Amino acid sequence: MPYPVLQIADKLIALTAKDQGDSITNLKLQKLLYYVQGFNLAAFQSPLFEEDIEAWMYGPVVPSVYNHYAHFGADPLESTGDEVLMLKPEEEELFQEVYKAYSVYSAIGLMNMTHKEAPWRSVPTAPGSVIPKETLRDFFKNKLA
Repeated sequence: MPYPVLQIADKLIALTAKDQGDSITNLKLQKLLYYVQGFNLAAFQSPLFEEDIEAWMYGPVVPSVYNHYAHFGADPLESTGDEVLMLKPEEEELFQEVYKAYSVYSAIGLMNMTHKEAPWRSVPTAPGSVIPKETLRDFFKNKLA
């Protein structure tokens, strides 16, 4: 069963080690949502969240999350401070692995990575241009192997 996308976003923000000087912007958050969704689809054949991911100029975007955090501009995002969502154990393990693997990259580094990948390249670049979940699933299945 999919989780609320804003709780997934807050989970990613909360994982950011601010005490070690790390930060997460809306741009970086969007790319991490793309990766956790893609790997979840590949591993479990179900979405982590229901909302579509669109192919925007700067890479994959979940519009509702982008709009929710738009007032931060390019500044680091802050967690809501609510209790962080816990996923099912197998989903949590994958989520943490994906976060660990991709959070080390900058927002621009992640943007450049997504621009080279088939899901973003397979649809026109414009707001409203949805990357199909099947495309994500199939692409990330190859990355799991």
